[in-house]
Amino acid sequence: MFKLFRNLSLTAAAFVVAAHMAHAQTLERSDYQESSFWKSEVDMDFLPPVAERLPDTPLIVDLAAKGRSFGVQGGTLNTMVSRSKDIRQMVVYGYARLVGYDDDYNLKPDLLLACENDGNRKFTMRLRPGHKWSDGSPFTAEDFRYWWEDVANNPLLNPAGPPDFLRVEGEVPTVTFPDETTVVYEWSKPNPNFMQSLAQARPPFIYRPSAYLKQFHADFTAPEALEEEVDYARVKSWAALHNKLDNMYKFDNHELPTLQPWMNASSGKKIRHQFVRNPFYHRIDSRGVQLPYIDTVEMEIVSGGLIAAKSNAGEADLQARGLGFRDIPILRKGENEGGNYRSVLWQSGAASQIAIYPNLNVNDPVWREVLRNVRVRRALSLAINRRAINKALYFKLGHPGAMAVLEKSPFFEDKMRSAWAAYDPELANHMLDAAGLSEKDAYGIRYLPDGRRMELIVETAGERQEVENALQIITDDWNDIGIKLILRPLDRDILRNRVFSGTTMASVWYGWDNGLPGPYTSPSYLAPTDQTFLAWPKWGQYHQTSGQVGEHPDDPAAKQLMHLMHDWNNATDDATRSQIWHDMLMIHAEQVYGIGLVSGAPQPVVINRNLRNVPDKAIWAWDPGAHFGVHRVDEFYFEGGQG
Repeated sequence: MFKLFRNLSLTAAAFVVAAHMAHAQTLERSDYQESSFWKSEVDMDFLPPVAERLPDTPLIVDLAAKGRSFGVQGGTLNTMVSRSKDIRQMVVYGYARLVGYDDDYNLKPDLLLACENDGNRKFTMRLRPGHKWSDGSPFTAEDFRYWWEDVANNPLLNPAGPPDFLRVEGEVPTVTFPDETTVVYEWSKPNPNFMQSLAQARPPFIYRPSAYLKQFHADFTAPEALEEEVDYARVKSWAALHNKLDNMYKFDNHELPTLQPWMNASSGKKIRHQFVRNPFYHRIDSRGVQLPYIDTVEMEIVSGGLIAAKSNAGEADLQARGLGFRDIPILRKGENEGGNYRSVLWQSGAASQIAIYPNLNVNDPVWREVLRNVRVRRALSLAINRRAINKALYFKLGHPGAMAVLEKSPFFEDKMRSAWAAYDPELANHMLDAAGLSEKDAYGIRYLPDGRRMELIVETAGERQEVENALQIITDDWNDIGIKLILRPLDRDILRNRVFSGTTMASVWYGWDNGLPGPYTSPSYLAPTDQTFLAWPKWGQYHQTSGQVGEHPDDPAAKQLMHLMHDWNNATDDATRSQIWHDMLMIHAEQVYGIGLVSGAPQPVVINRNLRNVPDKAIWAWDPGAHFGVHRVDEFYFEGGQG
């Protein structure tokens, strides 16, 4: 099933949508079927007929080849999130990307008609002629030009300039627009991560709906008209107004045109948000039925603690976010008692279900010195009884071990998962003694070099009960080696801000989002390139801001990771890239930058009994996969068209 690791050093021949074009040649525009949802709008001439709304060459979905059934349009899909800002999950789940992963995790054109890759240095992107935004305005090279020249390189809108993934050793690309359906990105050196970046769960959006946004840009709108808009929005400048409205990922501006399968139909903050089918969406099935099959999606904002109960009560048609392993009994109980849903178990794609990150950039100088001592990090890992955690929390269904890639990755080695992960409190005690932390108080708690008790505060997002339960077990484990664990649950945003600022000593999150890397996958998340890796936020900030903020990495192993990432970026073959991946993973295994606990824990997924084309077995992963996105929610449908 998993062909995830096929060579994706794509050539022009390998990345052409010949199959889609073949379908298009056998499907006449007269075969396109009008949606009943939009029929009244079409009848009143408020909307063009479907044959005029679709691109000249739409993406024809071969459902039979995927083992899926043809669907019918209609119905409302209900799902839940725990925060208002998480309506952005509609962009994640919708998964309309320039290029995206298919079911086997191979990259394929999606919004693009084709893309030609010349040695990872030159990428020629071909747009679909006649493709339109959700408001009917053309989607052309002008939308790419507008973003590149008028947004990304405008110092008022984007002071930092183009994003990092477009920089190769500081060099930004040459971007040209030969005609209205062609965009060319070119570097003097390889940028092997370019295509994969476009397929991310959170895409970089190297295009914008220019026809809409130009009315809020000083270069395209009269000053008096723009000043009126600024005053109305109660912001300080036209740039602030533009940035407020230009929120492709946040998805909270219902007037901003989109290319996603559903568009936001709700303005302002609400408890329940509604998203309706995009009348200009570019994908159809081979019968001429425009996707998505489902007409509307309603996303309710509920307390995270209520998602399982409301799912049990039948209030969700498709739900995994907010559900954990602990919820399986109540979900199965409701299912067996006649609930209108079924619950299945997908596999988590994260490198570890739970991981503890000692903050090597913590502001406290004493704790910083202690946590940078690799013997301390190894001792903390050795003292954890992972088998007890797996038994108590996951009924032995997970895989105890250090943070490492999953078994389906070509880079998996058991020695990485077992590195410093055996339960050995005696060895952990010896290592802490050797690290100069041998003095203890009457209760057996060690002293820090400055005389304080060794009380390690571990902060969490407070969203997963399994994390708190695991830390309760670890509290006893660490107490046995003379370290007092103090648990501090916080709001997620507060937690991250504290980590980024260096206030937090240690934090808990998932392991690497991508536990399934292949040779084509950028190893940037293994190097200190981003503040979101919670073990080195300030080193990441330094890289992200080109040294303007943060701290330069002074750890030899971290420096080596940066050198290896540089080598990967300049490698010309998969064998070299694979060896670099191995070397970087071995450094992490030995340095224990993140203390993994258990991987492969099942992810419960609730599915309405009438919802079709949802896989029973799949991977629940952020990248690659965009959670439900890679499984194409636009192809899901309700039996009979009624949700």
